[in-house]
Amino acid sequence: MSFVTEFKEFAVKGNAMDLAVGVIIGAAFGKIVDSIVNDLIMPIVGAIFGGFDFSNLFLPLKTVPEGVAMTLVEVKKAGVPVFAYGSFLTILLNFIILAFIVFILVKQINRLKKATPPAPAAPAAPPEDIVLLREIRDSLKK
Repeated sequence: MSFVTEFKEFAVKGNAMDLAVGVIIGAAFGKIVDSIVNDLIMPIVGAIFGGFDFSNLFLPLKTVPEGVAMTLVEVKKAGVPVFAYGSFLTILLNFIILAFIVFILVKQINRLKKATPPAPAAPAAPPEDIVLLREIRDSLKK
């Protein structure tokens, strides 16, 4: 089997298409969770902890030149390497929320699968010799 033929078979299989759809929806869902964390949750957490912005939590690894504002963006623009642990905390919170939502989703899907009874199996057709014997029996009764 040639490489192209093998790839074509792989790409058209249902699993590969399902995976592609899942990745696209997952990326969009990740953006929604990112917005929830950055625009809704982190401002509330920042207000609770005294009004500071988690995304601006960092430690400069070199001396910051005078006149540069002590924000993450400005310090990075000045070329100072930074240890940006605030960004890491925000991304970690994104991951925890996303993992929790996926866990709840999978749990509910599994619950629905268990609740849905399997369709009753159609009775298997009797073997040909049994059918033939029944026909002989029925014709003898007449």
